[in-house]
Amino acid sequence: MSDHKWVYGFGGGTADGDASLKNLLGGKGANLAEMSSLGLPVPPGFTLSTEVCTKYTQNQRTYPHEVTAQVKFALRAVETHAGKRFGDADNPLLVSVRSGGRASMPGMMDTVLNLGLNSETVEGLAALSGDRRFAFDSYRRFIQMYSDVVLGVDHDLFEEILDEHKDVSGIQLDVELDADDWQKIVVQYLALVEEELGTPFPSNPVDQLWGAIGAVFDSWMNERAKVYRALHDIPVNWGTAVNVQAMVFGNMGPRSATGVAFTRNPSTGERAYYGEFLINAQGEDVVAGIRTPQALTQAAREEMGDTLPSMEEALPVVFAQLTQVFDQLETHYCDMQDIEFTVERDKLWMLQTRSGKRTAKASLKIAVEMVHEGLISQHDAVLRIEPAALDQLLHPTLAAGHTCPILATGLPASPGAATGQVVFSADEAVLLAGRGQSVILVRLETSPDDIHGMHAAGGIVTARGGMTSHAAVVARGMGRPCVCGIGDLLIDEAAKQFTVGGQIVREGDTITIDGSKGHVLAGAAQMEQPELTGEFGTLMGWADAARRMKIRTNAETPQDVQTAKDFGAEGIGLCRTEHMFFGEARIAAMREMILAATKTGRTKALAKILPMQTEDFTEIFRIMGELPCTIRLLDPPLHEFLPHAPEDVRLVAIATGMTVDKLMARAAALVETNPMLGHRGCRLGISYPEIYEMQTRAIFQAQANVKAETGVTANVEIMIPLAATAKELEILKSKISAVAATIEAAQGFAPTYLFGAMIELPRAALCAGELAEFSSFFSFGTNDLTQTTFGLSRDDASSFLHTYMSQGVFEKDPFVSIDESGVGQLIAIATKRSRAARPDVKLGICGEHGGDPASIDFCEAQGLDYVSCSPFRVPIARLAAAQAAMRRNHETA
Repeated sequence: MSDHKWVYGFGGGTADGDASLKNLLGGKGANLAEMSSLGLPVPPGFTLSTEVCTKYTQNQRTYPHEVTAQVKFALRAVETHAGKRFGDADNPLLVSVRSGGRASMPGMMDTVLNLGLNSETVEGLAALSGDRRFAFDSYRRFIQMYSDVVLGVDHDLFEEILDEHKDVSGIQLDVELDADDWQKIVVQYLALVEEELGTPFPSNPVDQLWGAIGAVFDSWMNERAKVYRALHDIPVNWGTAVNVQAMVFGNMGPRSATGVAFTRNPSTGERAYYGEFLINAQGEDVVAGIRTPQALTQAAREEMGDTLPSMEEALPVVFAQLTQVFDQLETHYCDMQDIEFTVERDKLWMLQTRSGKRTAKASLKIAVEMVHEGLISQHDAVLRIEPAALDQLLHPTLAAGHTCPILATGLPASPGAATGQVVFSADEAVLLAGRGQSVILVRLETSPDDIHGMHAAGGIVTARGGMTSHAAVVARGMGRPCVCGIGDLLIDEAAKQFTVGGQIVREGDTITIDGSKGHVLAGAAQMEQPELTGEFGTLMGWADAARRMKIRTNAETPQDVQTAKDFGAEGIGLCRTEHMFFGEARIAAMREMILAATKTGRTKALAKILPMQTEDFTEIFRIMGELPCTIRLLDPPLHEFLPHAPEDVRLVAIATGMTVDKLMARAAALVETNPMLGHRGCRLGISYPEIYEMQTRAIFQAQANVKAETGVTANVEIMIPLAATAKELEILKSKISAVAATIEAAQGFAPTYLFGAMIELPRAALCAGELAEFSSFFSFGTNDLTQTTFGLSRDDASSFLHTYMSQGVFEKDPFVSIDESGVGQLIAIATKRSRAARPDVKLGICGEHGGDPASIDFCEAQGLDYVSCSPFRVPIARLAAAQAAMRRNHETA
């Protein structure tokens, strides 16, 4: 045998691997090894590493030559631990074959259960179990699953055979079918496979095993897995492991069961066991939503009003053992665990444990409480929260006084609320969401193939499934509200409508869902803003104590400024003054200024805007107090303010006293071939200095007003857009200084401010040392800096960016995460050169990247002083900046 190890065994209280080998064995394989070493009851098995997947994918679906022998050796060890033989007619070993990547991808890849059954071993299983019905039920499950996953025979064809048999027999439920029924169905299933494929169903267990292993490795590259990886930034080169494990049976009668459980509530974070189980079932029945499962605990059953007994009541001895395992695993891993288990005739078996997916609310509560319980440190708690997950906490929920009637009630599978138009397909959800419409995806049950529609939808409703069904788990991970298991919801996809409680709801109708209560409501309900208190405040306090960079906001309306401050913004990093000019009264004066033929005419029009701008800045300065406010002077080209529609042109012509022809001629004169690189930004300020002089006067007057009102001097930073040369800054700095002197001479109030520039052009980045002679601060406008570095238009690139990312040209969208090797290098050069010229220069970023955790990590590495982002991204940026600082401190320690 080669020295290189591709296959890792576990079972019987020992294991070749452990939890530290997650990258090699995948999360599932590493944790099975760890649980086995802890002495927990784990069915024996082995793991083919992620390295095998990589080699298999790279080498046209062929394995390294040592793998076959290592699998054979590992299979013998499983036979020894289990006391059974693979393929033996009298004492058969059956196995499951499951995927298990280093990052959890629930439902995205393929699984095969009951592998090893054929016409001989099924008889052996029947004799060993003393239950012929169970044996043939297991065999038909295997044929259907293997044919679907490995052989490519449509799952629905098998369902049609089963439904037809039940109809002919006058039977409604699968549990009513006896051994003879299942045996007849098995014969029909085998005939179907041969008819569809032209060859018999494989009967050799070794052939079955290699077919299943290959199918699981192949599923790493299936479409739903690709979509999931793209949504969750999982690199394709990570690959998946494959876990082969001795089968244990939850469908071996009334003393057998299967279930999924969390050691704490994954929706609320409450310290209470949470989960579901099914008696006489296999694990796929729970997560696939085929049967609606029963509650794990008596308290949960009573809260849901369920009449079927909980596991605590039905299997009390095994439940007590299970709770001991819960506590042992949570203490060992120091995190909330998501556990799969099976009970085979009163014997408990652990099939999986992993850190459980949870809502943002639950993440915060669990992290903070685990610190108080002494399980983890404050440092660990801060690093444990996914910054982007906080987005779930920052959006509206249903208002207490809303008047929308409840249409239906199901299981509260994922918290939050959403309103939207009803759609019945994932593709339709994507289509309408792409047009800017909010949609609610309504399905009988979701499958991994629906993931693109689930991501596009504002919320999800399913008729089937429980709290751990595919829909529930995926929705919680995405932060989408979800209501599952509405048993009386009748969906007619052909008619594009659903019926519930005697009411018909059609595609396109508006509904609201409350995922926290499990309600589906008619119409659009009122929403209310969230309160960020309790655990959020505690954890963010720990994060702020660890954070080095400041967090500012991009905002220019009083409402946005106040929202950002409430979320913890420590200043304004970008106030886009052009956004203030689009009100009805302002746009008229702005157009008058643009259309004026002389400086006198422009100055007269600007005088109308001055008091409006002054009031704008006064309101902002009142809210922000002594916090820094970076005001960017006018940036866009003037033609953007002029009308284009014929009716608008006519009205403006009347308002300004110009003829339509003259107005159109002026507009035509302003049109540019490439306005993004044209007469805009500081170029306008130099060509038409009266514009920047008016804005500067408004800023200084607002500072004087607030000083007189409150005694507080607003912390003003005036920022020049699109600067490329030091001379531009020298000219404009002189003009702004002159305005300040005029204010002081007239009012006796000396404005205080910093003068700085936005770095949006590669030349400005390369020449930052020269620009720093006139600039006290720089803010990297990473939106435009990305455009000008790549030569890409952000508005137009969307048509091919997906192609570029799918083909590996771009690893990520450069407008979402900073391109570190290109744009990032310019930022690094500018940082180094500007600080060499002016050691106290203040540096930050104010593009959309300011709210992206990966970009924030880059900014921390560069030593920037702050990042600025949209108001609702401020908490995300606070947490991401803290985590970046912690990681950097750890690296340099």
